[in-house]
Order: sequence, then structure tokens, then C-alpha cells
Amino acid sequence: MRRLVLIVAGAALAACDPPPATHLEQVKARGELVVATRNAGTTYYEGPQGPTGFEHDLARAFADELGVRLKIVVPDSLERMLDMVARGEVDMAAAGLTVTESRRQRVRFGPPYLQVTQQLVYRRGTPRPRTLADVIGRRIEVVAGSAHAERLRELKRTRYPRLRWVERPDADSGELLQRVQQGEIDFTVADSNELALVRRYYPDLRVAFDLTDPQPIAWAFPRRRDPSLRDAAADFLERIRADGTLAQIEDRHFGHVDGLDYVGTRTYMRHVRTRLPRWRALYEEAGRAVGIDWRLLAAIGYQESHWNPRARSPTGVRGLMMLTRATARELGIRNRIDPRASIMGGARYLRRLIDRIPQEVPYPDRVWMALAAYNVGFGHLQDARTLARMRGGDPNRWIDVRDALPLLAQRKWYRKTRHGYARGWEPVRYVENIRAYYDLLVWLTERERLRLPRSVVETGSLSPPGEGDGAPPSRAAAG
Repeated sequence: MRRLVLIVAGAALAACDPPPATHLEQVKARGELVVATRNAGTTYYEGPQGPTGFEHDLARAFADELGVRLKIVVPDSLERMLDMVARGEVDMAAAGLTVTESRRQRVRFGPPYLQVTQQLVYRRGTPRPRTLADVIGRRIEVVAGSAHAERLRELKRTRYPRLRWVERPDADSGELLQRVQQGEIDFTVADSNELALVRRYYPDLRVAFDLTDPQPIAWAFPRRRDPSLRDAAADFLERIRADGTLAQIEDRHFGHVDGLDYVGTRTYMRHVRTRLPRWRALYEEAGRAVGIDWRLLAAIGYQESHWNPRARSPTGVRGLMMLTRATARELGIRNRIDPRASIMGGARYLRRLIDRIPQEVPYPDRVWMALAAYNVGFGHLQDARTLARMRGGDPNRWIDVRDALPLLAQRKWYRKTRHGYARGWEPVRYVENIRAYYDLLVWLTERERLRLPRSVVETGSLSPPGEGDGAPPSRAAAG
């Protein structure tokens, strides 16, 4: 009888247990969102300020909204990543994944948040193919299991039966782009956003033609689990698209990628080798003194003077950091062409500008705004922030202030400001160039830290951010 009572009591207690938690509830209860990604400049890497990358920052914003920690996992291949999602070993994948029908059979995709185009890539100085018929018999390599490989199989089946290529399970798209740059293979296929990013580091890469129309990029979730986490992600993406946060994150990582052309990149890399060593110790000293990465200060110096200590502009600014007479006087600098005084003065001036930016402006937007003020003046920057607000934008976001700055040259708008007319397009280009110079310098100095041969550094045959600069090694595939 007693045993019967215990059985009945146990059944009653079981009946009172709550139903199994949803995927979203499990993430919140665990206090952690586990995200699979790949190690690349377009997704996730270790930057000077810590983990960053478009996908990382987007996933981190989602984790923050859920009130949980973000845990990043970097599988060793694309196939492994998709398996981890399908098996529920991770909560989701945020890896620049192209949505394809074959992948839909394995994972549940969220709503698209980017579009990319697959492009055939070749090396400058070699014949440009016009169609895939022109590449038959030449060496093409793509990442195994990638959307690029899927597209080539489709084209082989429908139009080019003689097409041949090599699928590399042991490489990522960045490595294959490097092999094209070095002339080791003839072609690869890359997504348009990744190619735009790495062409700053591999300036000989060229686009032959597009292999697809724009394709959607989305997060992937386990199909075997309920869709609650996917639905929460959809709501999150809809909200940040509406309030401008998505555009801000996209601009942070891709908004300056077109700042340098082929000649500008090559010239800059040569000057890093031939001119910068003379001034590097001074930039490092100044950076330590004001708490700013010395490479950002050096990037400003290159934009201002190309590291020429006797540079002079038509408006009278002079020296490595091109200080005006008024700024030099304010900083107590008597000789603007003295390299040490110029670098130290420019560093102190930038520090003051960063500190003057309102505290509600987040990093790195406050740095980009300070750079704009370095070029156009703090008053005009404030005017641009005012115009951004008047136009319905956010004065605390660089993407909105950037759009407002050129309006300072239009009478309709500058009449409404305190400081009047300014050539507002100049600080926009100024900031874009410095961001590009800074990224390249970070990339080059990280290779120097790894003690790579000088010949490698000089030719630029290196991997872009995310493929060696402190990030964990990876063989993650292209999307």
C-alpha cells in the first residue's frame, strides 16, 4: 500500500513539473548564448581593442538584448559548423552564411540581414576571363562545402560541363584570396563584402565577373529545436534595422573599405617601410602619453603630411601632424616643424577632442567624430551633430553625423548652424582614409610581431585581420 501511495505521489509531482523549457528560455537560464562563427575580417577576429568583427558585434548586441553572455566557438570547417548547429551543439551560427536550398535541409535560417554577390577573382596583370568558358583548364580553388562550391556545381550541370575546380577542406576564403594574390592559383570565388575588405591588403586582386545575383546572408539555428530563439533573433534584427543600429554596425566594419585605391595602397605600404621607422618611436611615446593607439596617431600623421616633417599646406598648417598656428599656440608649441613637438602636440590635441565629445557617444564613434573635428574644427562637428538631429538622425552616431557633414557646404543648411559654412565633405573623406590607413598599419605591425620575413611584408602577401593577428587559428570556410 505504501508503495502504491509513493507511485501515485510521484506521478502527481511529475504532472506538476513545468513543460520542457523552450530554446530561448534555456539560453536565458544558462546565462550564455553559444555562437559558432568563422575567423575572418568580415565575421570575427581579435582586434586592438579585443574581439570584434561584423558578426561578432551583431551577435554580441543580440546577447546583450537577451541579458546573457556571448560565447564564441570557432569550428575547424564549415561542415563542422553546420553539423554543430544541426545537432544543437551550439545555439546558432553567425558566420556570414549564404542561404541555400541544400542548407535549408540541415538548419533553420533567420531573416536575412545582408546581401552579397559571389564573384570570380583573378590577379591583376593576368588575362581577365569574360565567362567561365575562359577559365576551363586553369586552376580554380574554392572552399569545400561552401556556397561557392555549390554554385560551381550548378553551373557545371547547367552550362559548363567541362568546368573543373579543386575544393579545399583545409583552407578558408582568405587563404585562397592570398594564393591568387601571390600567383599560386589562377582563380577563386569570394563574396563581394569579403573581397572589398581584403583588397586593401591584397591590392592586385580583381573581379572578373559576378557568378550570382545578390544572395541573402542569415543566422542559422537548429531545426530540431523549437523556433523561439530564431523568433527572438528575428524581432531583434527587425528592431535594429528600424532604429539604425544595424546600419551603424555595418558602417563600423565596412563603411571605409573603399578609402584607398591600388596606387594609394601600394604607396602607403612603401612609406610604412621607408618613412615610418624614422618616426615610430615618437608615435609610440605619444600614444603611451595620451592613452591612444600609436598606430592611429601615425595614420593621422600620414593623412596630414605623408610623414614629411616639413610639410606645409596652402592654408599655413605645418609639420608631421599639420597643426595650425592657433592650435600650436594653444598647446604651447613654438616650432611646428619640430617632429617631436608636432607628434606630441597632435596626440594631445586629439586626446582633448576625444574627451570633449559628449560621454553618451559610444566608442568607436567618438573617435571618428574626434578625427572629423581634428580636420574641420570642433564647432563645425557640433553643427553637423545638430543637423543630424534636425534631419531625424542620431547625433551620437557617426553614420548620421557623417551624412550631415557635407550639408555644411549648402546654404540651405549652414544658415541654420552656429558656425556657418564648411567644406563638410572633406572631414568625411579624411576619416575614411585614416580608418583605412590605421587598419593597414595594424595588419602590418601584427605581421611584424609574428616575425615574418621582410619580403613577405614588403609585397603585402599577408592575411587580413582575423587571419593571424592574435585571433585563434582557423580553417573556417567561406560562406
